[in-house]
Amino acid sequence: MAEDIGVVGGGIVGIALARALSDRGHRVTVLEKEAGLAAHQTGHNSGVVHAGLYYTPGSLKAELCAAGRVLIRDFCAEKGLPYREVGKLVVAVDESELDALADIERRSIENGVPDLARIDDVERLREIEPHAAGIAAVHSPHTAVVDYAGITEAMAQDVRAAGGDIRLGHEVTGIRLERGRVRVTTPVSDDVFDRLIVCAGLQSDVVAKLVGADPSPRILPFRGEYWELAPERTDLVRGMIYPVPDPRFPFLGVHFTRSVRDTVHVGPNAVPALAREGYGWLRFSPKDTWQSLTWPGAGSLAKQHWRMGVGEIGGSLVKPLYFGKARRFIPELRMSDLARRSPAGVRAQAWGRGGELLDDFAVDQVGPVTLVRNAPSPAATSSMAIAEYLLEHHLAESTG
Repeated sequence: MAEDIGVVGGGIVGIALARALSDRGHRVTVLEKEAGLAAHQTGHNSGVVHAGLYYTPGSLKAELCAAGRVLIRDFCAEKGLPYREVGKLVVAVDESELDALADIERRSIENGVPDLARIDDVERLREIEPHAAGIAAVHSPHTAVVDYAGITEAMAQDVRAAGGDIRLGHEVTGIRLERGRVRVTTPVSDDVFDRLIVCAGLQSDVVAKLVGADPSPRILPFRGEYWELAPERTDLVRGMIYPVPDPRFPFLGVHFTRSVRDTVHVGPNAVPALAREGYGWLRFSPKDTWQSLTWPGAGSLAKQHWRMGVGEIGGSLVKPLYFGKARRFIPELRMSDLARRSPAGVRAQAWGRGGELLDDFAVDQVGPVTLVRNAPSPAATSSMAIAEYLLEHHLAESTG
């Protein structure tokens, strides 16, 4: 039976869900607080369609990434959107990284990464990325790049064509359960829905609080800063060059990515942001910062990762430190090759009361309200698969 369903959030996950619901005949209304779609995480990333190299086999991340990659690829083909399989090379620079590289190879095989290859021949490595340093690597030739903002807009067109309503400039300020339905208020509207799904990204815990959900997990914003290679030096990178991630830290580290527009981005780093939407050091929210510092897990997190934090902040403020991290993978890189800063992104990292950073997708249910509490990378890759998962496991009654 068709229902009136509200979706909070106009990023790629919210719009993919709205599209899936519209396809099933539901009346869908999307409420987005910004003046445009894909305004935050969706429009501020490197555009990578992940193949599933890093994720724990059997995890929701791994399963939805594998399914989502195919769905994104097919959608781009259907809509005539760019989808470039530039390939990813994960490089071990020295012998200390070989065990971790072997673990990535094992995970990739278990996750069904297509045509994955282990490379122990330096000459073969140089054939793929002639300027990369390293003694060994794994190569994922089908890892691709896209324009996620463009994909979001194309999906939004499908929603509108199916009769869905996408309202920009509608920040949700109130959610109240009324006799099994949900009243949602914004400064300019008041609606009652049969069901509500919240895909609010950086604001997900704020919106969850409106409906009385558990305060945990809290969102800890991390800013990712990028440099762009000078146009005359983009030949240093053919596709993507990634480091072997340090298992002690929650982020991958600086890497190189060729975009759909043939620019090459270097980054991101991972700097604690001083506001949920803190895209620069000058963007400071006393409320957001205080909430982070006073969260029960703050002390544990700081104790565990303070060295990484100091290093990331240093690289943010001092270009030579950032350059040093990047040059480890391309020895020919010059300081002047980092020509300009690209727009930064802010990652909505969920963390629990004990200071643990949530690694997998997390969803809560409060009556007729479904809350996506954590949708970390590869959420953009997985967006269409996330929508299908939510319909099957959290909205089955209204889609069955």
